[in-house]
This record gives sequence, structure tokens and C-alpha cells, in this order.
Amino acid sequence: MKILGISAFYHDSAACLVEDGRIAAAAQEERFTRRKNDSSFPAHAVRYCLREGGLDDVRGVDCVAFYESPALRFERILATFADAAPRGFDAFARVAPLWAGEKLWMEDFIRRTLGYDGPVRFYEHHLSHAASAFFPSPFAEAAVLTLDGVGEWATGSFGVGRGSRVELRRELRYPHSLGLLYSAFTHHLGFEVNSGEYKVMGLAPYGEPRYAETILSRLVDLRADGSFTLETSAFDYTTGLAMTGPAFADVVGMPRREPDAPLEQRHMDLARSIQEVTNEIVLRMARYVRSETGLDSLCLAGGVALNCVANSRVLEERIFDRVWVQPAAGDAGGAVGAALLAWHHEHGAERAPDGRSDTMQGALLGPSFSDEEVRYFLESHRIPHGALDRDDLLAETAELLDRGAVVGWFQGRMEFGPRALGARSILGDARSAAMQSTLNLKIKFRESFRPFAPAVLEEQAAEWFEVDRPSPYMLFTAQVARDRTIATTPEEDALFGIDKLKVRRSEIPAVTHVDGSARLQTVARDVNPLFHDLLRAFADLTGCPVVINTSFNVRDEPIVCTPEDAFRCFMRTGMDYLVLGPFLLDKRAQVAASVAAPPHEAVEAGR
Repeated sequence: MKILGISAFYHDSAACLVEDGRIAAAAQEERFTRRKNDSSFPAHAVRYCLREGGLDDVRGVDCVAFYESPALRFERILATFADAAPRGFDAFARVAPLWAGEKLWMEDFIRRTLGYDGPVRFYEHHLSHAASAFFPSPFAEAAVLTLDGVGEWATGSFGVGRGSRVELRRELRYPHSLGLLYSAFTHHLGFEVNSGEYKVMGLAPYGEPRYAETILSRLVDLRADGSFTLETSAFDYTTGLAMTGPAFADVVGMPRREPDAPLEQRHMDLARSIQEVTNEIVLRMARYVRSETGLDSLCLAGGVALNCVANSRVLEERIFDRVWVQPAAGDAGGAVGAALLAWHHEHGAERAPDGRSDTMQGALLGPSFSDEEVRYFLESHRIPHGALDRDDLLAETAELLDRGAVVGWFQGRMEFGPRALGARSILGDARSAAMQSTLNLKIKFRESFRPFAPAVLEEQAAEWFEVDRPSPYMLFTAQVARDRTIATTPEEDALFGIDKLKVRRSEIPAVTHVDGSARLQTVARDVNPLFHDLLRAFADLTGCPVVINTSFNVRDEPIVCTPEDAFRCFMRTGMDYLVLGPFLLDKRAQVAASVAAPPHEAVEAGR
């Protein structure tokens, strides 16, 4: 049985194919269209999933599952504008025509667009999130907590997963939303909502939580169980066209930062403050869920679950014995949840979790390209390259990294979710004190303060980080091991703000954030053998099993999908080398041959 899951029309649209309970394919639409956070119907992603499943068209699908209820979402939108009328009429005038078309009549739209006449199922947004968290998890039973901006009415929920069922017990309702609260601060700090939240999290360690009490006393009425209400008069997301209103600036004591304006200490303090408030809310919710369910395992999903700092606080407090987070925790993962709901709830299929391994397959669920396809691309564009066997490729790449080169790494199936995990990655030497700045300014074209994640051999992770469990998806932080840190001087301790970047804090400074933490990826050989063996080759050469692993893209673009995308990104940036499958490309050879990046063309998925 083949089930097609779809999420669309809010942000980060995606498709997923589940075949007899196994996730056969999943991908975000943005990777094919090259429009970041593309919210359009995922036609390219659907086409890829069908081809990966051996299907010529959608007629081979037994069921299509959509990740939310459009009617309930529209009900919430109407009710919100009605309560606030006449304020917000301009915003309503922009929204109403969109819902008068395909959004409200989603079943007809799906059938017409796909040419499909089989069953179509709709599941509520947070149930899809919960299913995406529990069903692929290693657990036979677990508490489930979902937190995001908003679905239909719910902005958060908790429930229980047992066997092949997920049931939600309680929800937090719009407009009171942790996701929207964090996004409001993202907006006020001058970053883009739905993509700049990572920047706020990365900026937070440079500041002090000076505004935390103000947030909790004037913006958030937080209760012991983690539920809360917001002072909605300070926000503008309910009926306006922005996240915050004038009252918000009055509360925090500063105007909105313009996107290109310098970052000041007060901005860093504001970022730290909202992160601390978020941590406290998540901790209270987790404690409440533990007490209500009595279960010792927790599954997390929803956009807030991508906040690895808050996730790590739940682990540090030992509220649950085990915590598993869906790697595509945002709306893209809703496509996975919807498809698995149809499989388990509609068809009564049983699960057989082993208690150790999840079924996300390392999130390596996207398109791959054969050596022959890559060779054809290189030769047809007369791109200089060399071909190496596996052992030589690993040894050569490890040596390049040891010499300080920045290497684009394109191998196997593309990752599903926001993280590059060793398939579409840019790699560098974590031991280099200059590498963090080099990657930010010359490769990624992004803010200098942003940290980079380490990829480390799973079997050696505890030698380099204070970690006692695998972290395969970069969804938790860990402190660098004490015997790998470097003592700081009183003068260095006195630095504040961006000046903290000047301090070398460990043997792997390029992945050590200013608070001594790192957003960790542990790499297991049975999940990604080639990437694991590259880390092993680097460790054998240098004694260090850690490299920088950042996503293969530049600022404001999606992660690359195809060899064409990878080569174009390679040529536009200061990357030194590109590894495409078994082929090694040297930037100097491209320049000498005057090779130009090919123009972008629409990608046919699943070639």
C-alpha cells in the first residue's frame, strides 16, 4: 500500500510517500523550485516521491493524506477578524481571496491538480505533528508534545502515543502561541520570520537575559503547567500585516531593528531574554506532560522543536529518560505525519519499534543521482574534474580539510528537513580558529556571529563533548568536553557582545559557540557509511574526529538538490573544492578553464 502525504500553503510545503509503513521518500518543494520556504502546492516534490516509489503517476497511490483541516483553519481566520472588526480589514481583504480559491476547497484542488480519484484524508495540524514525532520514533509508547506558530486553532498540544495510535489530550489555542511569540522577537530584531529564528537562537549567548522579567510581567502570563496567555495588544499578527505593534516597542524599550542595521548589545540581550523565556515555558510544559502521562519517553515536533537549546534543557533537567525529536519538525514534517496517520489509524497497521533506532533513515529521504548522471553533467558542461575510487576520495578529502580547504560535499540522497547531515554539506576543519569567520563571510554570506555545527564520529562523541547519547539530527546542544577546552584570561572573560568571538575556547574553536556549546551531529556508520568513513579518515590523519558540517547553500537560498545546484553554489562562493559523488573538482581548475555556472533550469524531480 502506498500513501502520499502532503503539506502545503503555509510555509515549507512538502510531500512524502509511505509504502507499507516505510517512509520511502520525502522532500520539500523549495529544493526543486529554489524558492526558500516555498509554500506552493508541492508538485515537484510529489513527482519525485512517486518516481522514487516506482510510480508513473498518482493513480498508483492508495490514499492521499493532507496535514491539516482547511475548513477549521478558515474558521479560525474568520473568527479572528470578526472579533477585531473593523480593525484588520486590509489584512482580511488580502487573505480572503486566497481562501476563496484552492485553500478552502482543498479536496477538489488535490483531485484536479493530481488527476486523482481515490481516497483523500484530512488530519488536524497538530495531530499530524504528533504522528510525525511518535510513529518514526524508537518508542513503543511515549508522551508527545507539539509546539509551533498555529495550526487550525491549536498552537501547542500534548498527548500520548501507544503502539499504532496517537491521541491528543489538551491544547493551547490561538492567539496564545510560543512559536508566534518567538517569531515576534525574531521580527523585532530585524530577522525574517519563519527563517530567522535560528539567528535569534545563535545570537542569544552573546547577551544577558535583562529583558526576561519584563517579558514575563508585561507580555506573557505564564502558569505552572506551562500554559500561558499573551498580552495581545502588543502584537499585530492577529489582524495586521506585521508581527508586532507600537506597544511591543514600548514594552521592550527599543524600536524594531532595521534588517541591515548594526547589532547592538541590547539586541543580543533581547535575543537571550526570549530564549530564556522559551526555555522556561518548554520546561514547565515538559514537567506537566510527564506528571500527566507518567511516561518516561518524550517525542517532540512542531517548529519550536527545532529550538535545540530548549530541547537540550529538557534533557539536562532529566524530566524524561529519553527524548526524540522529528528532524523535519516544522510544517514539512506534517506530510510524514499525515501519511503515517493514514497508514496506522485508517488501516490499523501495527508498529514494531526496537527501542533504539528511529525509522527516519537518517533523514536521507530525498533525491540521489547516479555516478553516470553526475558524469554526464560534468562532461556536457566541460567542467574539469577528476574521478577517484572510494578510498582515494576519502583520503584526498581528509587531506584537503586538514590543509584548511573548504569542501562542498554532495553524496547520496538529499536530507529531508532543515539540516544538512552529510549528504548536501559544506565541510571545514573544526580545529581552525579562522574557519568560522571564513565560512560565514566568504562562503555562506551571512552574519559573522552565527555558529557552525560539528559532525563527530558517534563512537568518539563522548571524548569531545559532554554527551551520553546519540544526536544524529543536530537537534540538541552539548558542551565541549572539559579536557578539550582552553582556559580563558580575566581580560577575555570581560569581553562582551561580538567581541566574545575573538576568544579561542577549545581545541575545536570553529564549532565552539561563545558559551562553550555546540549544536551536535553524531554520525553512525550504519546510517551514513560514506560520511562516517570520511570522518574516520580525517580522525586517522589528524587525531580529531570532528569537522564543521554546515548546509550546502548560501544565505536566503535552499539547500542544494541537484549536481547543477551544487556546482552553481560552488562557483558563486569561496569554496575551494567540490566533491560530487566520486568526482573531485578544484576551483582553480574551473577558473583556469573559465567555466561558468550553468543557468538554473526547472528541476525534474527524481531523474
